[in-house]
Amino acid sequence: MPALTETLQLATDLIARRSVTPLDKGCQTLMMERLAAQGFCNEPLVFGQNDDQVDNFWSRRGATSPLVCFAGHTDVVPTGPEAKWSNPPFEPKIIDGMLHGRGAADMKGSLAAMVVATERFVKKHPNHKGSIAFLITADEEGPAHNGTVKVVETLEARNEKIDMCVVGEPSSTTLVGDVIKNGRRGSLGAVLTVKGIQGHVAYPHLAKNPVHVVAPALAELAAEEWDQGNEFFPATSFQISNINSGTGATNVIPGECKVVFNFRFSTELTEEMLKERTEAILNKHGVEYDIDWLLSGQPFLTDKGPLVDAAIASIKDITGRDTELSTAGGTSDGRFIAPTGAQVVELGPVNATIHKLDECIKAEDLDTLTDIYERLLERLLAN
Repeated sequence: MPALTETLQLATDLIARRSVTPLDKGCQTLMMERLAAQGFCNEPLVFGQNDDQVDNFWSRRGATSPLVCFAGHTDVVPTGPEAKWSNPPFEPKIIDGMLHGRGAADMKGSLAAMVVATERFVKKHPNHKGSIAFLITADEEGPAHNGTVKVVETLEARNEKIDMCVVGEPSSTTLVGDVIKNGRRGSLGAVLTVKGIQGHVAYPHLAKNPVHVVAPALAELAAEEWDQGNEFFPATSFQISNINSGTGATNVIPGECKVVFNFRFSTELTEEMLKERTEAILNKHGVEYDIDWLLSGQPFLTDKGPLVDAAIASIKDITGRDTELSTAGGTSDGRFIAPTGAQVVELGPVNATIHKLDECIKAEDLDTLTDIYERLLERLLAN
């Protein structure tokens, strides 16, 4: 490969580490060493045990507000069949201007840009106002039980407040910085167990088919208009992700049916409202059931203000383009940080290849992203 910029060198060093969730493989140590050299105080935070053990760290420079935090994750999703990759996923390589490797976009490239941008800013502004922090986990791509949520709990317990947080998730669509995520929909999942009576298909009067019982209710749930969304969020979406029933025999009426579904919901609704309306429809159709609910995250929104305005202006300064504010997409660790009162935005590289075979991004985009992050720090913390 040709000579690499500071950001690309660090990105390739991180990508080369096989940190498939929840493993870190030394990525965080590498980052902490770089930050310590700039006067950051590093605090490794390990939560869980055995297979559930997760490495995290909190690193801070400064003791006053405003506290501007970079947040992200060193873990990556599994590669899938490595033989199908054009280039080995943990042997980063620039091919025709594209940086290839698992985590290039999601999100080791962002981590490298954050670190290098911070190094440059601190060298130029050693006596900057406020504080800079890094909140890094290796549990974002997994169950997210021992990662950012636990670090935030630790910070809250000692009343250490993040004022503004930039999450490095790949938010861009076509060009780096063309989209900023300033919020996310909530995610509420459920496993519905419908009770029936097993029997012979030739004697349906002696059985109760749970699939037949629940089908009209599912049709109504799928057709329901839950809300119309609002200025910031699309309408709430209900999606069935799995239906399972039966013994495998064609002549047996099943005794049970399991349905897995999910809501992605806006700020127009609450978790409680969704549960009540769902169960009312099930009850109306006479469904006998048990239901287990799982809330993955509440919806959150950071309206225009200091952080959003600075991010928009920084993108304009560096790229000359206007950015779009969006709340589309899945959940991120921002859902754990926003409830503390922090302003939260997601700003990262183009997301076209995340979680795919041959994950890659334009190499030059990482240098552009570094410049954007540095300008953002200047707008927020330069004296």
